[in-house]
Amino acid sequence: VQLQASGGGLVQAGGSLRLSCAASGSIFSISVIGWFRQAPGKQRELVAVISNVGSTNYADSVKGRFTISRDNAKNTVYLQMSSLQFEDTAVYYCYGYTGSTYWGQGTLVTVSS
Repeated sequence: VQLQASGGGLVQAGGSLRLSCAASGSIFSISVIGWFRQAPGKQRELVAVISNVGSTNYADSVKGRFTISRDNAKNTVYLQMSSLQFEDTAVYYCYGYTGSTYWGQGTLVTVSS
């Protein structure tokens, strides 16, 4: 499984961004897919994941602001991020689990205060 992340960039606080994670094959084969992030000097942490039956899990810090969704036809998972805060600045990594764990390359999100 190969995961390709895109969509990061620089945004002002309060703004929005949408991240995309494109899988090399069918995302139905991926039990859980989603996003982790790592801020400078901090450990990598879960942001949001979605299962292949559509159940979701969000970090408390992003609930109500971020929405994860999947487009099965495009084998792509999206993370819509709204009301971005300075604390959301991090490298965001696409994650997939099939019994083995897969990581995509990171995409940098920078929120200016």
